Amino acid sequence: MRRVEELKQLREQIKLGGGVDKVKKQHDAGKLTAWERIELLVDRDTFVEFGRFVTHRATELGMSSRVAYGDGVIIGVGEVDGRKVAVYAQDFTFMGGSVGEMHATKIAYLIELAMKLGIPIIGLNDSGGARIQEGVDSLKGYGEIFYRNVMASGVVPQIVAIMGPCAGGAVYSPALADFIIMVRKTSYMFITGPKVVKAATGEDVTFESLGGAEVHAEKSGVAHFIANDDRDAISLIKKLLSYLPSNNLEDPPYVDTGDDPNREDEALNSIVPEDPEEPYDMREIITRVFDRGSFFEVQEFFAPNAITGFARLAGYVVGVVANQPMFMAGSLDINSSDKISRFVTFCDAFNIPLFTFVDVPGFLPGTVQEHGGVIRHGAKIIYAYSQSIVPKVTVIVRKAYGGAYIALGSKHLGADVVYAWPSAEIAVMGPEGAVEVIYKDKLEKADPEEREELVKSFVSEYRSRFANPYFPAGRGYVDDVLVPSETRSVLVRTLSFLLSKRERKAHPSKKHGVPPV
Repeated sequence: MRRVEELKQLREQIKLGGGVDKVKKQHDAGKLTAWERIELLVDRDTFVEFGRFVTHRATELGMSSRVAYGDGVIIGVGEVDGRKVAVYAQDFTFMGGSVGEMHATKIAYLIELAMKLGIPIIGLNDSGGARIQEGVDSLKGYGEIFYRNVMASGVVPQIVAIMGPCAGGAVYSPALADFIIMVRKTSYMFITGPKVVKAATGEDVTFESLGGAEVHAEKSGVAHFIANDDRDAISLIKKLLSYLPSNNLEDPPYVDTGDDPNREDEALNSIVPEDPEEPYDMREIITRVFDRGSFFEVQEFFAPNAITGFARLAGYVVGVVANQPMFMAGSLDINSSDKISRFVTFCDAFNIPLFTFVDVPGFLPGTVQEHGGVIRHGAKIIYAYSQSIVPKVTVIVRKAYGGAYIALGSKHLGADVVYAWPSAEIAVMGPEGAVEVIYKDKLEKADPEEREELVKSFVSEYRSRFANPYFPAGRGYVDDVLVPSETRSVLVRTLSFLLSKRERKAHPSKKHGVPPV
Protein backbone atom coordinates (compact mmCIF):
# COMPACT_ATOMS: atom_id res chain seq x y z
CA MET A 1 0.00 0.00 0.00
CA ARG A 2 2.85 2.35 0.85
CA ARG A 3 4.39 1.88 -2.57
CA VAL A 4 1.07 2.59 -4.25
CA GLU A 5 0.78 5.86 -2.36
CA GLU A 6 4.36 6.74 -3.27
CA LEU A 7 3.56 6.09 -6.94
CA LYS A 8 0.49 8.33 -6.78
CA GLN A 9 2.53 11.12 -5.20
CA LEU A 10 5.25 10.68 -7.79
CA ARG A 11 2.73 10.97 -10.61
CA GLU A 12 1.39 14.21 -9.17
CA GLN A 13 4.94 15.49 -8.86
CA ILE A 14 5.69 14.59 -12.49
CA LYS A 15 2.68 16.62 -13.60
CA LEU A 16 4.34 19.72 -12.15
CA GLY A 17 7.21 19.38 -14.61
CA GLY A 18 9.95 21.79 -13.57
CA GLY A 19 8.18 22.67 -10.33
CA VAL A 20 5.56 25.02 -8.89
CA ASP A 21 7.63 28.15 -9.57
CA LYS A 22 8.12 27.26 -13.22
CA VAL A 23 4.42 26.49 -13.63
CA LYS A 24 3.58 29.92 -12.19
CA LYS A 25 6.02 31.55 -14.57
CA GLN A 26 4.35 29.72 -17.47
CA HIS A 27 0.93 31.00 -16.38
CA ASP A 28 2.26 34.53 -15.88
CA ALA A 29 3.47 34.47 -19.49
CA GLY A 30 -0.11 33.78 -20.61
CA LYS A 31 0.58 30.13 -21.43
CA LEU A 32 -0.88 26.87 -20.20
CA THR A 33 1.28 23.96 -19.08
CA ALA A 34 1.79 20.89 -21.24
CA TRP A 35 -0.65 18.85 -19.15
CA GLU A 36 -3.27 21.60 -19.18
CA ARG A 37 -3.07 21.74 -22.98
CA ILE A 38 -3.50 17.98 -23.32
CA GLU A 39 -6.45 17.96 -20.93
CA LEU A 40 -8.12 20.71 -23.00
CA LEU A 41 -7.50 18.84 -26.25
CA VAL A 42 -8.45 15.24 -25.56
CA ASP A 43 -11.78 13.85 -24.40
CA ARG A 44 -11.98 13.20 -20.67
CA ASP A 45 -10.44 9.93 -19.41
CA THR A 46 -9.19 8.88 -22.85
CA PHE A 47 -5.49 9.85 -22.71
CA VAL A 48 -2.94 7.04 -22.37
CA GLU A 49 0.59 8.27 -21.68
CA PHE A 50 3.78 6.53 -22.84
CA GLY A 51 7.33 6.97 -21.61
CA ARG A 52 6.23 8.63 -18.37
CA PHE A 53 9.43 7.73 -16.50
CA VAL A 54 11.95 8.30 -19.28
CA THR A 55 14.94 10.43 -18.24
CA HIS A 56 18.03 11.68 -20.02
CA ARG A 57 21.41 10.06 -19.50
CA ALA A 58 22.85 11.46 -16.29
CA THR A 59 26.35 11.59 -17.78
CA GLU A 60 25.70 14.62 -19.98
CA LEU A 61 27.56 17.86 -19.33
CA GLY A 62 26.13 19.62 -16.27
CA MET A 63 22.98 17.50 -16.31
CA SER A 64 23.50 15.09 -13.42
CA SER A 65 21.45 17.26 -11.06
CA ARG A 66 18.83 18.27 -13.64
CA VAL A 67 16.65 15.23 -14.07
CA ALA A 68 12.90 15.12 -14.60
CA TYR A 69 10.71 12.16 -15.45
CA GLY A 70 9.46 12.41 -19.03
CA ASP A 71 12.48 14.51 -20.07
CA GLY A 72 10.41 17.57 -20.90
CA VAL A 73 7.80 16.06 -23.20
CA ILE A 74 4.51 14.21 -22.69
CA ILE A 75 3.45 11.71 -25.35
CA GLY A 76 0.44 9.48 -25.67
CA VAL A 77 -2.78 8.64 -27.47
CA GLY A 78 -6.30 9.83 -26.76
CA GLU A 79 -9.53 10.83 -28.39
CA VAL A 80 -10.70 14.18 -29.74
CA ASP A 81 -14.45 14.33 -30.21
CA GLY A 82 -14.45 10.53 -30.21
CA ARG A 83 -11.67 10.12 -32.78
CA LYS A 84 -8.30 8.62 -31.88
CA VAL A 85 -5.21 10.84 -32.12
CA ALA A 86 -1.55 10.74 -31.13
CA VAL A 87 -0.37 13.74 -29.09
CA TYR A 88 2.92 15.11 -27.85
CA ALA A 89 3.25 18.24 -25.71
CA GLN A 90 6.59 19.82 -24.91
CA ASP A 91 6.98 20.99 -21.30
CA PHE A 92 8.62 24.42 -21.16
CA THR A 93 8.84 24.22 -17.36
CA PHE A 94 11.71 21.71 -17.60
CA MET A 95 14.81 23.28 -19.15
CA GLY A 96 12.69 25.44 -21.44
CA GLY A 97 11.29 22.37 -23.19
CA SER A 98 14.70 21.80 -24.77
CA VAL A 99 15.04 18.73 -26.94
CA GLY A 100 17.54 16.14 -25.83
CA GLU A 101 18.14 12.61 -27.07
CA MET A 102 15.42 10.90 -25.01
CA HIS A 103 12.94 13.75 -25.48
CA ALA A 104 13.34 13.31 -29.25
CA THR A 105 13.23 9.53 -29.03
CA LYS A 106 9.81 9.75 -27.39
CA ILE A 107 8.42 11.99 -30.16
CA ALA A 108 9.91 9.78 -32.88
CA TYR A 109 8.32 6.72 -31.25
CA LEU A 110 4.93 8.45 -31.15
CA ILE A 111 5.05 9.33 -34.85
CA GLU A 112 5.86 5.73 -35.74
CA LEU A 113 3.03 4.52 -33.53
CA ALA A 114 0.60 6.95 -35.16
CA MET A 115 1.48 5.54 -38.59
CA LYS A 116 0.91 1.99 -37.38
CA LEU A 117 -2.44 2.93 -35.85
CA GLY A 118 -3.47 5.17 -38.74
CA ILE A 119 -4.29 8.19 -36.54
CA PRO A 120 -3.44 11.92 -36.81
CA ILE A 121 -0.41 13.37 -35.04
CA ILE A 122 -0.86 16.53 -32.99
CA GLY A 123 2.18 18.36 -31.69
CA LEU A 124 1.97 21.05 -29.01
CA ASN A 125 5.34 22.77 -29.35
CA ASP A 126 6.88 24.93 -26.63
CA SER A 127 10.63 24.53 -26.71
CA GLY A 128 13.79 26.58 -26.61
CA GLY A 129 15.38 24.25 -29.17
CA ALA A 130 18.15 21.68 -29.07
CA ARG A 131 19.58 20.92 -25.61
CA ILE A 132 23.09 22.31 -25.82
CA GLN A 133 24.35 20.17 -22.92
CA GLU A 134 23.75 16.99 -24.92
CA GLY A 135 25.70 18.08 -27.97
CA VAL A 136 25.32 16.02 -31.11
CA ASP A 137 22.94 13.59 -29.37
CA SER A 138 20.27 16.28 -29.37
CA LEU A 139 20.89 16.93 -33.08
CA LYS A 140 20.64 13.21 -33.76
CA GLY A 141 17.31 13.27 -31.96
CA TYR A 142 16.03 16.06 -34.21
CA GLY A 143 17.14 14.15 -37.29
CA GLU A 144 15.13 11.11 -36.20
CA ILE A 145 12.05 13.27 -35.72
CA PHE A 146 12.46 14.88 -39.16
CA TYR A 147 12.87 11.51 -40.82
CA ARG A 148 9.66 10.23 -39.29
CA ASN A 149 7.83 13.44 -40.19
CA VAL A 150 8.72 12.71 -43.80
CA MET A 151 7.74 9.04 -43.54
CA ALA A 152 4.37 10.04 -42.04
CA SER A 153 3.73 12.66 -44.73
CA GLY A 154 0.71 11.64 -46.79
CA VAL A 155 0.02 8.71 -44.43
CA VAL A 156 -1.57 10.46 -41.45
CA PRO A 157 -2.38 14.17 -40.98
CA GLN A 158 0.23 16.10 -38.98
CA ILE A 159 -0.86 19.22 -37.09
CA VAL A 160 1.49 21.33 -34.99
CA ALA A 161 0.55 24.19 -32.68
CA ILE A 162 3.41 26.54 -31.85
CA MET A 163 2.58 27.69 -28.31
CA GLY A 164 5.91 29.19 -27.28
CA PRO A 165 9.39 29.48 -28.78
CA CYS A 166 10.45 27.34 -31.73
CA ALA A 167 13.94 28.20 -32.90
CA GLY A 168 16.87 26.82 -34.83
CA GLY A 169 16.57 23.28 -36.14
CA ALA A 170 13.35 22.86 -34.15
CA VAL A 171 11.42 24.76 -36.83
CA TYR A 172 11.82 22.02 -39.41
CA SER A 173 9.59 19.45 -37.75
CA PRO A 174 6.57 21.81 -37.88
CA ALA A 175 7.58 22.85 -41.39
CA LEU A 176 7.39 19.19 -42.46
CA ALA A 177 3.91 18.86 -40.93
CA ASP A 178 0.70 19.58 -42.82
CA PHE A 179 -0.62 22.49 -40.77
CA ILE A 180 0.91 24.98 -38.35
CA ILE A 181 -1.07 27.01 -35.82
CA MET A 182 0.69 29.90 -34.07
CA VAL A 183 -0.44 31.78 -30.97
CA ARG A 184 -0.35 35.57 -31.00
CA LYS A 185 2.23 37.25 -28.75
CA THR A 186 3.46 34.04 -27.07
CA SER A 187 4.83 32.03 -30.01
CA TYR A 188 7.57 32.64 -32.53
CA MET A 189 9.60 30.69 -35.10
CA PHE A 190 12.97 31.51 -36.63
CA ILE A 191 16.22 29.85 -37.69
CA THR A 192 18.40 32.42 -35.97
CA GLY A 193 17.31 34.77 -33.18
CA PRO A 194 17.48 38.56 -32.95
CA LYS A 195 20.96 38.57 -31.39
CA VAL A 196 22.47 36.51 -34.21
CA VAL A 197 20.66 38.62 -36.80
CA LYS A 198 22.06 41.78 -35.18
CA ALA A 199 25.59 40.37 -35.16
CA ALA A 200 25.41 39.11 -38.73
CA THR A 201 23.55 41.93 -40.47
CA GLY A 202 23.38 44.81 -38.02
CA GLU A 203 19.59 44.68 -38.20
CA ASP A 204 17.64 45.36 -35.00
CA VAL A 205 14.62 43.07 -34.75
CA THR A 206 12.38 41.85 -31.98
CA PHE A 207 11.23 38.26 -31.46
CA GLU A 208 7.78 39.28 -32.69
CA SER A 209 8.89 41.18 -35.79
CA LEU A 210 11.35 38.44 -36.73
CA GLY A 211 9.20 35.38 -36.30
CA GLY A 212 5.88 36.14 -34.62
CA ALA A 213 2.51 34.71 -35.59
CA GLU A 214 1.49 37.62 -37.83
CA VAL A 215 4.81 37.53 -39.69
CA HIS A 216 4.46 33.85 -40.54
CA ALA A 217 0.76 34.03 -41.30
CA GLU A 218 0.97 37.07 -43.60
CA LYS A 219 4.49 37.24 -45.03
CA SER A 220 6.30 33.91 -44.99
CA GLY A 221 3.28 31.62 -45.29
CA VAL A 222 4.80 29.26 -42.71
CA ALA A 223 1.75 29.46 -40.41
CA HIS A 224 -1.66 28.35 -41.64
CA PHE A 225 -3.73 29.67 -38.73
CA ILE A 226 -3.39 32.27 -35.96
CA ALA A 227 -4.84 31.69 -32.49
CA ASN A 228 -5.44 34.36 -29.86
CA ASP A 229 -4.30 32.16 -26.97
CA ASP A 230 -3.66 28.52 -26.07
CA ARG A 231 -7.36 27.74 -25.67
CA ASP A 232 -8.15 29.20 -29.07
CA ALA A 233 -5.32 27.13 -30.59
CA ILE A 234 -6.82 23.94 -29.13
CA SER A 235 -10.23 24.90 -30.57
CA LEU A 236 -8.66 25.41 -34.00
CA ILE A 237 -7.03 21.97 -33.83
CA LYS A 238 -10.39 20.38 -33.07
CA LYS A 239 -12.11 22.25 -35.89
CA LEU A 240 -9.38 21.32 -38.37
CA LEU A 241 -9.56 17.65 -37.36
CA SER A 242 -13.28 17.62 -38.10
CA TYR A 243 -12.48 18.05 -41.81
CA LEU A 244 -9.68 15.49 -42.02
CA PRO A 245 -9.65 11.70 -42.32
CA SER A 246 -7.61 9.77 -39.77
CA ASN A 247 -5.29 8.46 -42.47
CA ASN A 248 -4.80 8.20 -46.24
CA LEU A 249 -6.90 5.03 -46.53
CA GLU A 250 -10.03 6.61 -45.10
CA ASP A 251 -12.46 9.25 -46.33
CA PRO A 252 -13.03 12.49 -44.42
CA PRO A 253 -15.82 12.45 -41.82
CA TYR A 254 -19.31 13.02 -43.18
CA VAL A 255 -21.56 15.45 -41.28
CA ASP A 256 -25.22 16.07 -41.99
CA THR A 257 -25.33 19.88 -42.07
CA GLY A 258 -29.06 20.06 -42.71
CA ASP A 259 -28.53 22.35 -45.70
CA ASP A 260 -30.82 21.58 -48.65
CA PRO A 261 -28.67 20.09 -51.46
CA ASN A 262 -31.06 21.56 -54.04
CA ARG A 263 -31.01 25.04 -52.55
CA GLU A 264 -30.80 27.77 -55.21
CA ASP A 265 -29.47 31.25 -54.62
CA GLU A 266 -30.71 33.99 -56.94
CA ALA A 267 -28.05 36.39 -55.64
CA LEU A 268 -25.43 34.38 -57.54
CA ASN A 269 -26.98 35.45 -60.85
CA SER A 270 -25.89 39.06 -60.29
CA ILE A 271 -22.83 38.66 -58.09
CA VAL A 272 -20.32 39.01 -60.94
CA PRO A 273 -20.16 42.66 -62.16
CA GLU A 274 -20.91 43.46 -65.82
CA ASP A 275 -17.61 45.33 -66.03
CA PRO A 276 -14.90 42.63 -66.36
CA GLU A 277 -12.43 44.90 -64.56
CA GLU A 278 -14.60 45.40 -61.47
CA PRO A 279 -13.67 43.31 -58.42
CA TYR A 280 -16.01 41.29 -56.21
CA ASP A 281 -15.54 38.98 -53.24
CA MET A 282 -15.10 35.35 -54.31
CA ARG A 283 -15.70 34.28 -50.70
CA GLU A 284 -19.33 35.26 -51.10
CA ILE A 285 -19.71 32.79 -53.96
CA ILE A 286 -18.02 30.06 -51.92
CA THR A 287 -20.17 30.60 -48.83
CA ARG A 288 -23.37 30.65 -50.91
CA VAL A 289 -22.57 27.49 -52.90
CA PHE A 290 -21.29 25.19 -50.13
CA ASP A 291 -23.13 24.12 -46.98
CA ARG A 292 -23.94 27.12 -44.83
CA GLY A 293 -21.28 27.92 -42.24
CA SER A 294 -19.00 25.12 -43.38
CA PHE A 295 -16.22 27.03 -45.14
CA PHE A 296 -12.97 26.89 -43.13
CA GLU A 297 -10.26 28.94 -44.78
CA VAL A 298 -6.62 27.84 -44.73
CA GLN A 299 -3.80 30.43 -44.87
CA GLU A 300 -6.33 33.25 -44.91
CA PHE A 301 -3.74 36.00 -44.48
CA PHE A 302 -1.07 34.73 -46.87
CA ALA A 303 -1.29 35.40 -50.62
CA PRO A 304 -4.83 36.82 -50.37
CA ASN A 305 -5.16 36.81 -54.17
CA ALA A 306 -5.86 33.09 -53.80
CA ILE A 307 -8.32 31.33 -51.49
CA THR A 308 -7.85 27.82 -50.11
CA GLY A 309 -9.92 26.01 -47.52
CA PHE A 310 -12.20 23.17 -46.56
CA ALA A 311 -15.98 23.14 -46.88
CA ARG A 312 -18.84 20.67 -46.92
CA LEU A 313 -21.10 19.95 -49.86
CA ALA A 314 -24.22 18.01 -48.87
CA GLY A 315 -22.25 16.97 -45.78
CA TYR A 316 -19.14 15.72 -47.62
CA VAL A 317 -15.77 17.38 -47.00
CA VAL A 318 -14.24 19.06 -50.05
CA GLY A 319 -11.20 21.23 -50.70
CA VAL A 320 -11.84 24.63 -52.25
CA VAL A 321 -9.36 26.59 -54.37
CA ALA A 322 -10.29 29.95 -55.84
CA ASN A 323 -8.94 33.21 -57.19
CA GLN A 324 -9.80 36.36 -55.26
CA PRO A 325 -10.50 39.33 -57.58
CA MET A 326 -10.39 41.66 -54.56
CA PHE A 327 -6.59 41.32 -54.51
CA MET A 328 -4.31 41.77 -57.52
CA ALA A 329 -7.37 41.05 -59.71
CA GLY A 330 -7.00 37.40 -58.70
CA SER A 331 -3.79 36.94 -60.67
CA LEU A 332 -1.35 34.19 -59.73
CA ASP A 333 2.07 34.98 -58.32
CA ILE A 334 4.88 33.19 -56.50
CA ASN A 335 3.18 33.03 -53.11
CA SER A 336 -0.27 32.06 -54.35
CA SER A 337 1.30 29.33 -56.49
CA ASP A 338 2.95 27.81 -53.43
CA LYS A 339 -0.24 28.17 -51.41
CA ILE A 340 -2.44 26.48 -54.01
CA SER A 341 -0.05 23.68 -54.97
CA ARG A 342 0.56 22.60 -51.38
CA PHE A 343 -3.15 22.61 -50.58
CA VAL A 344 -4.04 20.60 -53.70
CA THR A 345 -1.34 18.06 -52.86
CA PHE A 346 -2.64 17.67 -49.31
CA CYS A 347 -6.23 17.15 -50.47
CA ASP A 348 -5.12 14.53 -52.97
CA ALA A 349 -3.10 12.67 -50.33
CA PHE A 350 -6.09 12.45 -48.00
CA ASN A 351 -8.96 11.71 -50.37
CA ILE A 352 -10.55 15.15 -50.30
CA PRO A 353 -12.33 16.11 -53.58
CA LEU A 354 -11.19 19.40 -55.11
CA PHE A 355 -13.45 22.22 -56.28
CA THR A 356 -11.76 25.10 -58.11
CA PHE A 357 -13.42 28.47 -58.80
CA VAL A 358 -11.57 30.38 -61.49
CA ASP A 359 -11.36 34.10 -62.17
CA VAL A 360 -7.77 34.67 -63.20
CA PRO A 361 -6.31 37.20 -65.67
CA GLY A 362 -2.99 35.34 -65.73
CA PHE A 363 0.30 35.26 -63.85
CA LEU A 364 1.45 38.54 -62.32
CA PRO A 365 3.92 40.28 -64.69
CA GLY A 366 7.09 42.11 -63.72
CA THR A 367 10.78 41.66 -62.95
CA VAL A 368 10.17 40.91 -59.26
CA GLN A 369 8.07 37.89 -60.18
CA GLU A 370 10.23 36.72 -63.07
CA HIS A 371 13.49 37.04 -61.15
CA GLY A 372 11.87 35.43 -58.11
CA GLY A 373 11.07 32.32 -60.13
CA VAL A 374 7.36 32.64 -60.89
CA ILE A 375 7.87 30.12 -63.71
CA ARG A 376 9.16 27.51 -61.30
CA HIS A 377 6.55 28.32 -58.66
CA GLY A 378 3.70 28.43 -61.16
CA ALA A 379 4.74 25.03 -62.43
CA LYS A 380 3.99 23.66 -58.95
CA ILE A 381 0.29 24.26 -59.52
CA ILE A 382 0.39 22.37 -62.82
CA TYR A 383 2.28 19.52 -61.15
CA ALA A 384 -0.11 19.33 -58.20
CA TYR A 385 -3.29 19.22 -60.29
CA SER A 386 -1.79 16.84 -62.83
CA GLN A 387 -0.72 14.23 -60.30
CA SER A 388 -3.88 14.40 -58.17
CA ILE A 389 -6.41 11.59 -58.61
CA VAL A 390 -9.22 12.71 -56.28
CA PRO A 391 -12.47 13.97 -57.86
CA LYS A 392 -11.76 17.37 -59.43
CA VAL A 393 -14.47 19.83 -60.45
CA THR A 394 -13.78 23.30 -61.84
CA VAL A 395 -16.15 26.25 -62.18
CA ILE A 396 -14.94 29.10 -64.41
CA VAL A 397 -16.67 32.16 -63.03
CA ARG A 398 -15.17 34.94 -65.13
CA LYS A 399 -11.65 35.33 -66.55
CA ALA A 400 -9.55 32.28 -67.40
CA TYR A 401 -6.63 33.42 -69.52
CA GLY A 402 -3.48 31.78 -70.82
CA GLY A 403 -1.32 29.47 -68.74
CA ALA A 404 -3.28 30.34 -65.61
CA TYR A 405 -6.42 28.87 -67.21
CA ILE A 406 -4.56 25.63 -67.89
CA ALA A 407 -3.00 25.48 -64.43
CA LEU A 408 -6.16 25.92 -62.40
CA GLY A 409 -7.88 22.58 -62.78
CA SER A 410 -8.54 22.60 -66.52
CA LYS A 411 -9.70 19.51 -68.42
CA HIS A 412 -6.23 19.38 -69.93
CA LEU A 413 -4.72 18.63 -66.49
CA GLY A 414 -7.21 15.89 -65.67
CA ALA A 415 -10.24 17.68 -64.22
CA ASP A 416 -13.21 15.32 -64.19
CA VAL A 417 -15.81 17.99 -64.87
CA VAL A 418 -15.49 21.64 -65.88
CA TYR A 419 -18.40 24.06 -65.66
CA ALA A 420 -18.59 27.72 -66.60
CA TRP A 421 -20.86 30.61 -65.82
CA PRO A 422 -22.23 32.81 -68.66
CA SER A 423 -19.77 35.51 -67.51
CA ALA A 424 -16.77 33.26 -68.26
CA GLU A 425 -14.07 34.49 -70.65
CA ILE A 426 -11.70 31.71 -71.68
CA ALA A 427 -8.89 32.66 -74.05
CA VAL A 428 -5.14 32.95 -74.53
CA MET A 429 -5.27 36.49 -73.21
CA GLY A 430 -7.75 39.27 -72.48
CA PRO A 431 -9.58 40.79 -75.47
CA GLU A 432 -7.79 44.13 -75.13
CA GLY A 433 -4.36 42.54 -75.37
CA ALA A 434 -5.42 40.08 -78.06
CA VAL A 435 -6.65 42.72 -80.53
CA GLU A 436 -3.37 44.62 -80.18
CA VAL A 437 -1.64 41.54 -81.57
CA ILE A 438 -4.22 40.31 -84.07
CA TYR A 439 -5.04 43.70 -85.59
CA LYS A 440 -1.67 45.35 -85.11
CA ASP A 441 -1.29 46.53 -88.70
CA LYS A 442 -4.77 48.05 -88.93
CA LEU A 443 -4.43 49.82 -85.60
CA GLU A 444 -1.04 51.30 -86.49
CA LYS A 445 -2.43 52.85 -89.67
CA ALA A 446 -5.46 54.42 -87.98
CA ASP A 447 -5.46 57.94 -86.51
CA PRO A 448 -5.98 58.21 -82.72
CA GLU A 449 -9.74 58.84 -82.83
CA GLU A 450 -10.35 56.10 -85.39
CA ARG A 451 -8.04 53.76 -83.46
CA GLU A 452 -10.16 54.03 -80.32
CA GLU A 453 -13.30 53.07 -82.21
CA LEU A 454 -11.52 50.21 -83.97
CA VAL A 455 -10.26 48.81 -80.67
CA LYS A 456 -13.80 48.82 -79.25
CA SER A 457 -15.11 47.07 -82.34
CA PHE A 458 -12.33 44.47 -82.41
CA VAL A 459 -12.66 43.78 -78.66
CA SER A 460 -16.39 43.23 -79.05
CA GLU A 461 -15.81 40.87 -81.98
CA TYR A 462 -13.07 38.94 -80.17
CA ARG A 463 -15.17 38.59 -77.01
CA SER A 464 -18.19 37.31 -78.95
CA ARG A 465 -16.11 34.80 -80.94
CA PHE A 466 -13.53 33.57 -78.44
CA ALA A 467 -13.66 35.12 -74.94
CA ASN A 468 -16.83 33.35 -73.83
CA PRO A 469 -17.78 29.93 -72.40
CA TYR A 470 -19.47 28.64 -75.55
CA PHE A 471 -16.42 28.40 -77.81
CA PRO A 472 -14.47 26.10 -75.38
CA ALA A 473 -17.72 24.24 -74.63
CA GLY A 474 -17.96 23.53 -78.35
CA ARG A 475 -14.55 21.88 -78.13
CA GLY A 476 -15.55 19.82 -75.07
CA TYR A 477 -13.25 21.73 -72.70
CA VAL A 478 -16.30 22.97 -70.75
CA ASP A 479 -18.98 20.40 -69.94
CA ASP A 480 -21.84 22.80 -69.32
CA VAL A 481 -22.65 26.47 -68.88
CA LEU A 482 -24.56 26.89 -65.63
CA VAL A 483 -27.16 29.32 -64.45
CA PRO A 484 -25.19 30.61 -61.43
CA SER A 485 -28.11 30.22 -59.01
CA GLU A 486 -28.21 26.49 -59.82
CA THR A 487 -24.50 25.91 -59.15
CA ARG A 488 -24.94 24.29 -55.75
CA SER A 489 -27.48 21.69 -56.87
CA VAL A 490 -25.41 20.81 -59.95
CA LEU A 491 -22.22 20.43 -57.89
CA VAL A 492 -24.01 18.25 -55.34
CA ARG A 493 -25.21 15.89 -58.06
CA THR A 494 -21.80 15.89 -59.71
CA LEU A 495 -20.02 15.05 -56.46
CA SER A 496 -22.45 12.22 -55.72
CA PHE A 497 -21.25 10.42 -58.84
CA LEU A 498 -17.57 11.33 -58.53
CA LEU A 499 -17.32 10.01 -54.97
CA SER A 500 -17.08 6.50 -56.40
CA LYS A 501 -14.01 7.48 -58.44
CA ARG A 502 -11.31 4.97 -57.59
CA GLU A 503 -9.34 4.34 -60.77
CA ARG A 504 -5.74 5.45 -60.68
CA LYS A 505 -4.04 6.86 -63.74
CA ALA A 506 -1.63 4.59 -65.58
CA HIS A 507 1.61 6.41 -64.81
CA PRO A 508 4.89 5.25 -66.30
CA SER A 509 6.90 3.06 -63.93
CA LYS A 510 8.96 5.32 -61.63
CA LYS A 511 9.95 5.85 -58.00
CA HIS A 512 8.37 9.30 -57.97
CA GLY A 513 8.26 12.44 -60.05
CA VAL A 514 10.57 15.43 -59.58
CA PRO A 515 8.32 18.38 -58.71
CA PRO A 516 9.55 21.92 -59.48
CA VAL A 517 10.24 22.73 -55.84
